[in-house]
Amino acid sequence: MKVFKFGGASVMDAAGIRNLYRIVSEEAGNLVIVVSAFGKTTNALEKVLNSWLAGGDEYNHLLGVVYDYHLAVVDELFLSGHSSKSRVETSFAKLEEYLKSPVRNDYDCEYDQIVSCGEIWSTIIVEAYLKQSGLNVEWVDIRGNLITDDTFRDANVLWNESSAHIKSAFSFSERDIYVTQGFIGSTVAGQSTTLGREGSDYTAAIIANMLDAERVVVWKDVPGLLNADPKWMPGASRLQEISYREAVEMTFSGAKVIHPKTIKPLHNKNIPLYVKSFLSPGEEGTIIKADAVLREVVPVFIKKENQILISILPIDFSFVMGDNLSRIFYLFHRHGIKVNLVEASAVSVDVCIDDDRVRVETLLDDLKPEFTAVYNDDLELLSIRHYTSGAIELITCGREILLEQRTRSAVRFVVRRITPDLL
Repeated sequence: MKVFKFGGASVMDAAGIRNLYRIVSEEAGNLVIVVSAFGKTTNALEKVLNSWLAGGDEYNHLLGVVYDYHLAVVDELFLSGHSSKSRVETSFAKLEEYLKSPVRNDYDCEYDQIVSCGEIWSTIIVEAYLKQSGLNVEWVDIRGNLITDDTFRDANVLWNESSAHIKSAFSFSERDIYVTQGFIGSTVAGQSTTLGREGSDYTAAIIANMLDAERVVVWKDVPGLLNADPKWMPGASRLQEISYREAVEMTFSGAKVIHPKTIKPLHNKNIPLYVKSFLSPGEEGTIIKADAVLREVVPVFIKKENQILISILPIDFSFVMGDNLSRIFYLFHRHGIKVNLVEASAVSVDVCIDDDRVRVETLLDDLKPEFTAVYNDDLELLSIRHYTSGAIELITCGREILLEQRTRSAVRFVVRRITPDLL
């Protein structure tokens, strides 16, 4: 039994869905297909959400654009009157009805109720096309099976509660293939949740763990894991195989090819993860596994943009270590802010985080009674694994280094760009 995950780029249009069919139709044996929202639908629904929260009727137009996009895909794949169209229309109508009511909850909760719809629409269409093409397939709503807590926008999976549901929903008693959603789940009470941006990889790993899958294959628009983002470094090269630990270090540093939480469920069951190109499915890709052999040590470059560097100093000038440090990171945790890098001195601590401005502003307000805090924004966090002096020069040229950290195998810089990026 295998788990395949297809991201938004692979199912952005009717041609992508036909290509998905060609890939999965070559597989023998049981298969779970985890699908993300089409193309940039998640981004589009975030705009719908923000417009709705701001008031006015502009959100109706934005949602209409998303609706027309999905209906255009349906019209290209199916004959007039196909049931998938009415299923998509019904789901859109439910969201429209939801948006007619006043805001009920905080931002994170409303985010999950609205943005999670993208995966529902994509999987309805994908499952219908695979069924029309002759495959023995069934659609599964992962909500109600993948149970989480109520940490909206970054929900934690309740493993014991979810495992029995997952095994029952994906029993393979009457079907060879199941199509389900990545990125989303639900609370015990039935409220939709999301697992964090780009969380569909994590969903695939969770299902693989619970069903003891043979392997997971993540289908991307790149030929595997590369030693850099090719949009940043066009000469990036493919890594043939890497260990679970190397993959965790890369994702923690900001590598975008797989979700940071993906590796642990696979490691715990020794399930290999293949990263392959949906554009060239016959090519090898990259294997992530326990006994990987690093055949050639090359620098791995990772860039996280839209970073903020916050410098925090106790008002009474007391040492930052001990109770002060505990208090600072309690506040970060309470506001749902993940720390990308930390540097502490005797009386101050510097913290690099993603620029989630709403959360940052509320954090700074909570820090004010006890701490002085200043920050720089519009920064980058650059990381190199297996660094060399030449690799460091390559990525720091034209940038002001605000903070630097080094270990034996990795170096990280918080930088401000002062000249155009020439890479």
